[in-house]
Amino acid sequence: MRRFLCLLVFLASPAAAQTGDEPTSVAIRAGRLIDGLGGAPVTGATILIEGERIRAVGPGLEIPAGAKVIDLSRMTVLPGLIDCHTHITVAPGAASEFRSSFLDAAVLAPTYARDTLEAGFTTIRDVGAPQFVDVALRKAIDRGDIPGPRIQAATLPISATGGHGDVNGLSPFVEFHTLSGVADGVDEIRKKVRFEVKYGADVIKVMATAGAMSEEDSVEAALFTQEELDALVDEARAWGRRVAAHAHGAEGIKRAARAGVVSVDHGTFLDEEGARLMVERGTYLVKDSYEDRWFLERAPGWGYPPIVVEKLAKIVEGHQAAFLLAMKHGVKIAFGTDAGMIPHGENAKQFRDYVEWGMKPMDAILTATRNAAEVLGWSDRVGAIAPGRLADIIAVEGDPLADITELERVRFVMKGGVPFKE
Repeated sequence: MRRFLCLLVFLASPAAAQTGDEPTSVAIRAGRLIDGLGGAPVTGATILIEGERIRAVGPGLEIPAGAKVIDLSRMTVLPGLIDCHTHITVAPGAASEFRSSFLDAAVLAPTYARDTLEAGFTTIRDVGAPQFVDVALRKAIDRGDIPGPRIQAATLPISATGGHGDVNGLSPFVEFHTLSGVADGVDEIRKKVRFEVKYGADVIKVMATAGAMSEEDSVEAALFTQEELDALVDEARAWGRRVAAHAHGAEGIKRAARAGVVSVDHGTFLDEEGARLMVERGTYLVKDSYEDRWFLERAPGWGYPPIVVEKLAKIVEGHQAAFLLAMKHGVKIAFGTDAGMIPHGENAKQFRDYVEWGMKPMDAILTATRNAAEVLGWSDRVGAIAPGRLADIIAVEGDPLADITELERVRFVMKGGVPFKE
């Protein structure tokens, strides 16, 4: 079967698809189908695809004459996975700030995009990149110039002076000739949102609290007032954009939820009041954890300042309690990894913590399908194998409901009706 699939990839590669020689009808025979919406797995289903979208799904469907048939009858088939928190233009490694530029990011980002797609993540929300490199990458992928996932780009994260997202720890006489997301006060914040939308932001990212990978004193202090966050969300809505809030500390989480952000990302020191408020407002928790533990093990040897290492350690200690509290109150959870702090393509390792901490495997899968699509506002496009959705489809050899790590070994990837792997 693998030889057959490898031949299929050669014939149905993105380059071949762009020639117009490929038939528009494809039928996938699925051994076991997980639809991404929470339905019971279906055995022996067929997925009929016309162009880039799914036309029909179910057992016993008649395959149209002339359709290309892809036999995945010995595999588990799922929707393409979605990661709601990535940094597709960076990768982990030794501390090298000020020794590289956005040009380095632009050169390497296509490799990271390909690795992400081949790992089965067909859609990402990229929540911070330098100099609009993420927008350029998104456009290149959408044109078919390079392989990669669908991208919602946040461009420059909006941060307060001296906060996470600003450059700290240097002489005040050091100057940077670069675009910045730093903004203070309601008027500056509104202008910054307009600036980012003008140059291609699909979503607005705000640093509602301090963070680990920067040299401000705290890891959890709230950086913006309630008035400032309210204005930011209001301005984003006026331009049809959602807001993702980086927030570790309890007060920043609550301010972000009150302001109406679509998601609180990290949520490390979530408290009872914050969890209740998130449920009340329908705010998603985009929960990462794996990458901080992975990075902390390597950060001292990579030359990161002691303050960064100390803050990372504090964050690692807080993740499980926040996750359990969110589960207890029924906070909606969506999948996020902070990929860029781990190697791109290892995104699925985040599922391990979800399941270890008590989430059922099906619910863990839903965080990266149905729930993630809702966060992006793309429930009509991605996150499910259903009629009318884009034909973003993956397959694994085993049963992820029995072993969630099967999602780390994706064997087949299709995006928009075109196979990209095997």
